[in-house]
Amino acid sequence: MFSSSKKTFPLPKFFNPQQVKEVYRVPYQQRAATAEAWARELSITPASTDRQKVGLLLIDVQNTFCLPEFELFVGGASGMGAIEDNIRLCNFIYRNLGNITEIIPTMDSHTAMQIFHPIFWIDELGEHPEPATMISLAEVQQGKWRVNADLAYSLSDGDVGKLEQHALYYVQKLSDRGKYPLTIWPYHSMLGGIGHALVSAVEEAVFFHSIARKVQVNFELKGSNPLTENYSVLSPEVLDTADGQAIAQKNVGLIQKLIDFDRVIIAGQAKSHCVAWTIENLLTEISNIDRDLAQKVYLLEDCMSPVVIPGVVDFTTQADAAFQKFADAGMNLVKSTDAIF
Repeated sequence: MFSSSKKTFPLPKFFNPQQVKEVYRVPYQQRAATAEAWARELSITPASTDRQKVGLLLIDVQNTFCLPEFELFVGGASGMGAIEDNIRLCNFIYRNLGNITEIIPTMDSHTAMQIFHPIFWIDELGEHPEPATMISLAEVQQGKWRVNADLAYSLSDGDVGKLEQHALYYVQKLSDRGKYPLTIWPYHSMLGGIGHALVSAVEEAVFFHSIARKVQVNFELKGSNPLTENYSVLSPEVLDTADGQAIAQKNVGLIQKLIDFDRVIIAGQAKSHCVAWTIENLLTEISNIDRDLAQKVYLLEDCMSPVVIPGVVDFTTQADAAFQKFADAGMNLVKSTDAIF
């Protein structure tokens, strides 16, 4: 781990931890003026002057995952996980305003008609699966769940057979690769909706950093392809159709960008799903180049939580196992208050 050689910065007066659980309008003009004054007062230089380039990758820190009243709140073990994580995350951004070169928020981005949403599938009675239903290969082969033919108009130029072929191929591919079964999720992170937006307090911190350091926020949208899940921002789950036609591709540009940083810091939701699979993909790409590159990756474990639904499912064990693997590969498991700069 790097020893602390850079200073930390004070919290701006406008930051209120109690607001992290709220949706509000960021007063951009006011925050921009404050950020520029803050930079002058604290001698915060433009990001372009950084000798060591540090990237902060924020995975899906959106209302849909981070606020209790939204669709897929990540409560973690405490029941308020994502809110507590984001309080620490905002503190981390403000405290390290002059140390973070660039912030890259990923944005889970969906529309209604996608393979993991209820409307895509029907049973013999024409009913859709409930959210949290796991659809197995055997169930598709046996006809328990089949494609909603009405969606072919929007998704496959009216070719129902083509859509059915892809659906079977898709669950077969997941099964062959030992992935989780296809999970039906509630409609979430809907493009154009409030759930898609960054948590307001995090958005405010990211905007403040952008102005203070004179650097563009690099938003990365993922998940809009209707024919595949896209937990990892670096690659969708399935890249082709049954006949070998490409439907998606790895995010080569972002992979290279992350590799080029001197240090990469990762936070976000959920630790057991989108965060873990993004890190898994990054580790694979790193290992193909130089395994020692893993040592420049820092995982903020107190700024992420696993999916836990009391009495239903708890992915804590799986998340912990994945992160132990990352640590064994050389990545750094840290807290937001550790000396990592």
